[in-house]
Amino acid sequence: MRIRPVAPTDAGSVACLVDELLAELHHGERDTADRMSIAEAVLKQTSRSFGYLALEGDSPVGVLLMTEGIAIYAGGAFGQITELYVRPEYRSGGVAAALVGEAVKFGRERGWKRLDVGAPRQPRWSRTLAFYLSAGFVEVGPRLRVDL
Repeated sequence: MRIRPVAPTDAGSVACLVDELLAELHHGERDTADRMSIAEAVLKQTSRSFGYLALEGDSPVGVLLMTEGIAIYAGGAFGQITELYVRPEYRSGGVAAALVGEAVKFGRERGWKRLDVGAPRQPRWSRTLAFYLSAGFVEVGPRLRVDL
């Protein structure tokens, strides 16, 4: 297993893994979004979008994507994990922890004050929440959104 930074040329792999993530989160339902075009656009934003792929040989088995934000409450620049997914057959083997470890290292190198992540709805995804807590994250309350 090896972890490496994502590149714009990884759009196909990233789109596939994120599609699997979203299908799992939404009970197998898939929307009609053109994930390939979206992944290409996101990965081209190399000054704002960052991430890592976990590979078994040449096959992608996990992905972590993040963006950079800036806020007074966060003490300045901070990172936001936007997607983290490991294929089911590779879970509980340290892949997600390795991806988060790379994200933490990257954030420290960039001078981020913190790394945030939104955990999926509880209690269905309690294992996900337990993973983040074991990785050193602390709960700070629910997140909300408004679509624009």
